[in-house]
Formats: sequence, C-alpha cells, structure tokens
Amino acid sequence: MIDAEGIEPAITIGKVIVGQLYHSLSISNLQYLPCAIVGVSTIGTIAFVESTTINSPTAIEALLSTLQQQWQFDSSVVTRLSSTQFIVPGFVDTHIHAPQYVFTGTGYDLTLLEWLEKYTFPREAAFNQPEYALDSYQKVVRKTLRHGTTTACYFATTHLDAAKTLTNVIHTAGQRAFVGKVNMDRNSPDYYVETMDESLQATMEIVGYIQDTIKSSLITPVITPRFVPTCTSDLMQKLGSLAAKHNLPIQSHLSETPGEIQWVKELHPDCQTYSDVYDRHGLFTSKTIMAHCVHLNQHERDLLKAREVGISHCPSSNFCLHSGVFNLRRLVNEGHSKIGLGTDVAGGYSSSLMDAMRQAIIASKVIHVNSREEAAARVKSNSTGGKEVDTTVYEPLTFSEAFYLATLGGAKVMALEHTIGNFMPGKSFDALLIDTASPIPGVESGMDIFAHDDAMSIFEKFIYLGDDRNIVTVFVQGHVVSTRLPLQD
Repeated sequence: MIDAEGIEPAITIGKVIVGQLYHSLSISNLQYLPCAIVGVSTIGTIAFVESTTINSPTAIEALLSTLQQQWQFDSSVVTRLSSTQFIVPGFVDTHIHAPQYVFTGTGYDLTLLEWLEKYTFPREAAFNQPEYALDSYQKVVRKTLRHGTTTACYFATTHLDAAKTLTNVIHTAGQRAFVGKVNMDRNSPDYYVETMDESLQATMEIVGYIQDTIKSSLITPVITPRFVPTCTSDLMQKLGSLAAKHNLPIQSHLSETPGEIQWVKELHPDCQTYSDVYDRHGLFTSKTIMAHCVHLNQHERDLLKAREVGISHCPSSNFCLHSGVFNLRRLVNEGHSKIGLGTDVAGGYSSSLMDAMRQAIIASKVIHVNSREEAAARVKSNSTGGKEVDTTVYEPLTFSEAFYLATLGGAKVMALEHTIGNFMPGKSFDALLIDTASPIPGVESGMDIFAHDDAMSIFEKFIYLGDDRNIVTVFVQGHVVSTRLPLQD
C-alpha cells in the first residue's frame, strides 16, 4: 500500500511467533522449519518468516534480536511455542452445506437422490424460520472453527433471509468464507422450490448485501446453482451472466453418481456430457468450484482443465452415499492443479478437514488396490491376444499430499492462493496453533509422542491421529477466532 505522496508506510508488527512450522509449497513439497520466527502485521498479514539453520536457543535469540531491531517490535508481542507445539496454515473446506449440519450423521443407508428427498429438502426448507436458522448456523460456524476451518465455501438454502443470517454469523465469528444462496427452480418439492425470477432476484440481493452492507474482505458471495437437475436452462444462463458481470465465483455439484449423470443426459440430450451443460451456460470459469467429479470421462477432465475449474474432492460423502471413489491421482497425473478437499456436510459425516484428509488417503488406496488388480488382469488378458489397454497403477496419496489438499490446494480451488494457503510473506495469517499434547487440563491427547519420533513422524501422527483437542488456537487474518486457552488477540 502506498500513500498519496508515494511513500510506502511502515509495517507495524502485532504478533511474532517463535517455534516449529509446517506448510506446503506445492503438492510435492512440504516444508518444515524447526526454528521459525513469523512476524504478523497489525492488519493480519505475514510480514516475515525467518529461520535458523542451527537449532539452539542462542541462535534463535540472536535472530530474534536482529528482527526486533529491523522491524521495531516490542518483546510483549512475542509468543514462544513449546517443544510440543507448532503452527500450520488454516484448513480450507471447499464444499460444505451449512444448513445440513443439523442432520449430520444420519441417512447414510440411502444413495444421493433418495437422501435428498428424505433428509435434505425437508430440513433445508425449515430454514425459513429465523430462530432455527440462527441457532443452526451459529453451531456449524462454531464447530468448523473449532475444527480448524479458517476458510469455508458454504451452500446456504434458497431463503434470502437465512443466507443473510449465515453471512452475519460468519462475519461475527471472523471466519473467511464464500456464501451462496442456493438456486433451484425445477425438479424440487413443491414446498421447497423457486421461480426463475425469484431465484435470480434473491441471488442479486444476497450479492448486494454481502458486497455493499457487510463489506468484509473475508466474505465473498458465490453463485450457487444446486446442480443441473434442479436448475432450468434460463436460470443457469442468467446465473452465468451474473457471475461474469460481477466477477463472482461459482459453485455446484458435478458427476457425483451414475444416476445423477443419467438424469442430466435425459434433461439435456443435446449436450455431450454433464460438464458440457455447465460450460454451455457460462458456469465453467477459472473461479468455478465443482464438488465430487467422481465419474468424469476424458473429455470432461480435459474440459475442466482447459477452463481451470477447481475440484472439491469429498471422500467422506462419496463413501457415505455410495457415490463412488474419486481417482485424484489420475487428475494430478494429467496436470490438474486445482484440487482441494470438502467435508460436504451432511453428505459427509464430519465437519473436520482432519477427517477429510484421512478419508482422501483411504480413497486413494482403494483406487490404488483396484487399479493394481485391474492392471494385472489386463496384462494377463493381453498375453492371450487381447488388445492393448491402459495398465496404469495409481499411487495412493501421502499424508503430506493430503495436507496440501486441505491447505494450499483448497486455496487454489477457491482462487485464494495469493491470500492464504501457506506462510509466504504478504499472505494473510490464517493459521492453527497445534499442540501434540492436549492443552486442556485433565483431557488426554489422542496421540502420543515418543523419543524416537522425528519431526516428520510427529507430523504424520498429527495427520492420522490429531483432532480438535490438539488445535489450541485458530487465527484468521491475524485475529484469534477460536481458542482453548485464555490468550489475548
């Protein structure tokens, strides 16, 4: 920022954290700094990240003294982490239905379309009740923050007032979020459906409310057609135009189940694929987020890559609703760079990105085992005269890759990689203070650390065994938004 006289104002340091740090520089590069010093400005941006090559108190204090002279900060803003503590970037949930939190953990004996009819539509329709909406949204935002979700891409319901309520709750809590009023003007229950004009008007109103009334850099309106079966062509076309006019992100669902794909084919026989329907209506842009994408064919994968569409991988939901298993490794191998994780509450049973990371690893191992067995069978078939076929064996995700998906990968999906996702200077300080020993007296941690555990073993244990008991403090834009300790912001 430069003032009217062309002079760059001095940065004032509001926080300095000294200790261990983990963050991703890319999907294949997890960086660990054992002796990091992170300076956070009073406006919540990362001013500096420095580290020593020698892990000694003397070296750390010498570097801290140098930085203190350079940046002119007081010792009172310095926090020294203990040996069991470290910081990581905040988690990014690229797909979550805020109203569905109220029935999370139920209905998983059904498949998607049955589940929507029995659980989703009736419960979402109840959000026309102001008190119910407020109570529900306060709980889901509080829970996601407690789980370390500093950024969330929320679906609301069709109700304008409830979408405003969700926005207000997020604003008060200090979370970073996309908020979308759901659009659906066909193939929906009589008690929960809009006309095209009603849907478009309410969408324009929530966009205006977020941009002109709330005016928070943390909250962004997102155009939210539920999915193709519940949106007419006219509505989708107008939503695409609205997104283009205001440079807004878009979110929806794509190729979640075979039944859904067949339904789309019947509704749009003139389109080659499900993806082509969105593309034809102007809904595939570099700011589009598509959840699931489990059953994409090669044409669709190429189209998403060409349009730079972000993909939200929702493994828990895909398992719970019997939808299928997303082959993430194949898309990574094909050069798709915008893939993150979504909890997909309530299709997924947990609002924790820690769980989503584990489920993503398990899903990738299912793909690995299946592809290995299929490749062996195909090789055997070829040896008896069969035609040449693909025998690719897809390698499973590593824990560090799963962590990338939950942080920097999610930031890229939401086109926020220049703002959040890791600890590069200039980005916002959205972060989690982790303690591998429970910070709560009388509450035992879910993980134990032993003398033989090195830094990467400890981090791997955190990914597999950690939970909200280990998340001490949650920061968004440098501010404490959730904590288990009596710390001052």
